[in-house]
Amino acid sequence: MSNGEHVGHGWTSALTREAILSALQRLSDELGRQGVTGEICLCGGTVMVLAFAARPSTKDVDAIFQPVQLVRALAARIAEEQNLPPDWLNDAVKGFVSVRHVTTTGNLPQFPHLRLTMPVPEYLLAMKCMAARIGGTTGEPSDVADIVFLVRHLGLKSPKQALDLVAEYYPANHIPVRTQYLIEGIFEEGQP
Repeated sequence: MSNGEHVGHGWTSALTREAILSALQRLSDELGRQGVTGEICLCGGTVMVLAFAARPSTKDVDAIFQPVQLVRALAARIAEEQNLPPDWLNDAVKGFVSVRHVTTTGNLPQFPHLRLTMPVPEYLLAMKCMAARIGGTTGEPSDVADIVFLVRHLGLKSPKQALDLVAEYYPANHIPVRTQYLIEGIFEEGQP
């Protein structure tokens, strides 16, 4: 499916590359009509879809964006127009932003009135490890597959290398124990 699918009173969203790009193009067009160029730092699953083609879809577009109020208002309008979940573009990821916020344009598409950036792969891995959603019965997406992909992409060979990398972005005493166990488990299972 190319857009989020409305089911009953809730949404099951599977935002594909095409749906995300369509919504971002529309956002760029609307920003341009207002004489504004917006900036969006994409995070999480959207980067895995757009920059790495590591998976076919994501639940939502986690991002940090400017100008906040205008982008938020336009995103709400686009959600209605394109039958997307109301929170298809959200900034809930702000809680995982490091003081060492290192970004790149990578190979992300760019739009006339919308500049896209993403965390560098090392930072993205650190963010994913800090979020460490394991999934399961809650219906939440799992970060494990993304973490495994990024560990391979970065050529990390041990849990220590991965944890040291996380500690470059977040204070070691703030790294949750579940993150340490998750990383150790990934290497013990021989996934990378």
